[in-house]
Amino acid sequence: MVIDIQIITIALLVAYACTLPGIFLTLRGMALMSDAISHAILPGIVLMFLITHNLHSPFLMIAASCTGILTVMLTESLIATKCLKKDAAIGLVFPLFFSIGIILICLYARTVHLDIDMVIMGEIIFAPFNTLYIYGYPMGPHALWHMTVILLLNSLFVATCYKELKITTFNPSFARALGFTPWIIQYLLMCLTSITCVGAFDIVGSIVVVALIIGPAAAAYLCANTVDRMIKVSFITATLSVLCGYAGARICDVSIAGSIATMNGLLFILALCFAPKRGLIWQYWQQNTLWYDHAIKLLCYQVSKSKTYQAEQLQITLNWTNKQYINTEGLAIKKGFLYKCNNRLILTQLGLQMIISSKY
Repeated sequence: MVIDIQIITIALLVAYACTLPGIFLTLRGMALMSDAISHAILPGIVLMFLITHNLHSPFLMIAASCTGILTVMLTESLIATKCLKKDAAIGLVFPLFFSIGIILICLYARTVHLDIDMVIMGEIIFAPFNTLYIYGYPMGPHALWHMTVILLLNSLFVATCYKELKITTFNPSFARALGFTPWIIQYLLMCLTSITCVGAFDIVGSIVVVALIIGPAAAAYLCANTVDRMIKVSFITATLSVLCGYAGARICDVSIAGSIATMNGLLFILALCFAPKRGLIWQYWQQNTLWYDHAIKLLCYQVSKSKTYQAEQLQITLNWTNKQYINTEGLAIKKGFLYKCNNRLILTQLGLQMIISSKY
């Protein structure tokens, strides 16, 4: 029971720490940069490990963060040439870095914990057993303290630079006019993203890191219309991903990290379908409503042109299906634009005003 609570707590800390930078990466249209950074930091980790021979050395995080910043700089440089679009530049840089890291692991680090399987998947179930000792006293899982520090760092950055983040995200030109330097905010955000990826790398693996950075933020983007609400919805989505993912992993006896990532994707699909105003169902309903609004105006216009039209003749003239005609006629009568007498449609005063205002 204690192990379960520790695993869930660590997973929640990872999810919240990933969600905060993910929100602003999504709003800036740079969500794929998290994927690039989470893969491109690998050669930095491997190179520093080959120097220190210590997987828990703090220099690994520094080297990985520097590699993440280098990835951002190279990507931005390619974009600045205007020869490539943003997605193409990202797609060129991070596979190069990641493949270099894989080659270094295969050549020099086959026998250590930093193997290819852990790089790709990670396994959070082992996190509670890596205990942090201070002066010989056990202080709980190392990952718990590690991710708490990163979460506090991300929270402090967002709270301190919240106004600057919003201005530079939505209107960089206006931010420069106010005296802000958007590129500094951007590189600080990328640096924190790198640190977050490194911190979560060995706990849940790069796949889950990318899923938790992009998934909750993307779902919140569909459901919320302000940054404040987006942050709240992102945290709710991240929490549900972890809790439901862990429960699913226990029930089905599968990887916890994989289950969390899967649940994250399912929650995004739900948001994509049912989100107000931006969801697929809402858009379908909106398009259907707009079609019938236009159809009612067209029907009233046809009725106003002639007094001899019968209902069947109108359907043939408008080239509508029987269902479309019946629904349109019923809505027009219900709204008071038309009324029916002896199988003939007659335009009301309200319908005439609607035609005039619509400039038919």
